[in-house]
Amino acid sequence: MNIILCGMMGVGKSSVGIHVAKLTRRRWYDTDIMIGDRYGKISDIFEFYGEAHFRSLEAQIVRELAKQDELVISTGGGLVLIHENCERLKQNGKIFFLRASFETLLQRVRADDSRPLLKDTGKTAERLGALLAERTPIYESVADYIVDTDNKGLDEVAAEIVALAEGAQ
Repeated sequence: MNIILCGMMGVGKSSVGIHVAKLTRRRWYDTDIMIGDRYGKISDIFEFYGEAHFRSLEAQIVRELAKQDELVISTGGGLVLIHENCERLKQNGKIFFLRASFETLLQRVRADDSRPLLKDTGKTAERLGALLAERTPIYESVADYIVDTDNKGLDEVAAEIVALAEGAQ
């Protein structure tokens, strides 16, 4: 069984994923890092080819990872918006929605100009709020488990995921 982490940008999917992988002695993959390694900077992909092309690259990565077992997979923030991605991931895994408040997310992403969906808008808070409102119901509907991350350290969040995953097996 794979452990799949989903949630908004800035929630800590990569940091938590690395920690969960260490605790469970599993291999860790980050779909955004895989795309960046294979195809170049995500912001460039968005700029030159568009979001639809990026989503097709994500789907390719999901098809590849879903065939494997005993992984920890940190997903890009929009990956679960494509229903087929969720279906593939759930065939051999449990999806954990890492949830954080708007204030927490804004604090984490405000200074990060590498996020294409927030880049050059001049309205980071408004755009983040709109994405959060749009995506939260989807995250909640696809998640097998919801883990709140506000006011919790990395160790605490990772330990909660590991405990839930062990109970699921």
